[in-house]
Amino acid sequence: MKKGDAHLREKPRVIYAFIQDHGEEFSIAKMCNVLKVSKSGYYAWLKRAKAPLTEKQRQDKVLAQTIFQAFVKNLGVYGSPRIHAELQARQYHVSQKKVANMMRELGLKATPPKVKFTKKKQATPHASYENIVASQFKVGQINQVWVADITYIRTEEGWLYLATLMDIGSRKIVGWAMADHMETSLIEEALKHALSVRKPAKGWIHHSDQGSQYTSQDYTQLLEKEAAQISMSHKGRPGDNACMEAFHSTIKKECIYRQSIETIQEGKKLVEHYIVYFYNERRRHSSLGYLSPNQYERQLLQTTA
Repeated sequence: MKKGDAHLREKPRVIYAFIQDHGEEFSIAKMCNVLKVSKSGYYAWLKRAKAPLTEKQRQDKVLAQTIFQAFVKNLGVYGSPRIHAELQARQYHVSQKKVANMMRELGLKATPPKVKFTKKKQATPHASYENIVASQFKVGQINQVWVADITYIRTEEGWLYLATLMDIGSRKIVGWAMADHMETSLIEEALKHALSVRKPAKGWIHHSDQGSQYTSQDYTQLLEKEAAQISMSHKGRPGDNACMEAFHSTIKKECIYRQSIETIQEGKKLVEHYIVYFYNERRRHSSLGYLSPNQYERQLLQTTA
């Protein structure tokens, strides 16, 4: 047998075993079609599989099922590193390489669409602010540095604008607001949302780009009232606000671009559900040791206590 033949013969076995385990939940024909194997091949394998399973085969079946469930539960956006972290949290002792191999055999791959960037409108002249953060986005204590930005979401009804604030210490989205406009009132609402649940100490840093909303007199006065230091990116350097840009890229790839959104109200519900129930609570971040923002904050508070 040639070197590549073993892999070609091993791949269908894991898939066939998965189909057998879920035969009562889904039709055989549908699973074969989705997993790209033939019905005749499955039934031929089933006929041969009369001998009792070895302990290793049994364990691999259970592991394959657990990997599949973890992939689906996390919206199909996790690659092998995050699935491996998910298994470790469930006390599975398995290497990331084995997880990657089994995901490949099961046809599980996080392949989001390409991101579409839209150019923002130019800001009007304003008072200049120093870049205090200076691209030093380090995980640490919470309520010290918040970053903010606005992004655009297309719906069949029209544009939906999302303003968000992230706590750099935990990568948690602490405030957000959505509307069919991008006036200053939108980012004010997002900030007030964040301040209603978080109480940063005097001197905390608010970092954003130099968009006209963030440089407006109303917004900067609100920040000064809340005892914030105002930090802004340099013009033409989106990397100065990389964490916020990354979040907006992530929510579009993992949520927005995966479906057609008919109404603005539908878009609002979709975004809020993603932020509250998936991104903040479940989505694992490599920079947080593969914990979610909420898990990281709970762990940080326990350590501090």
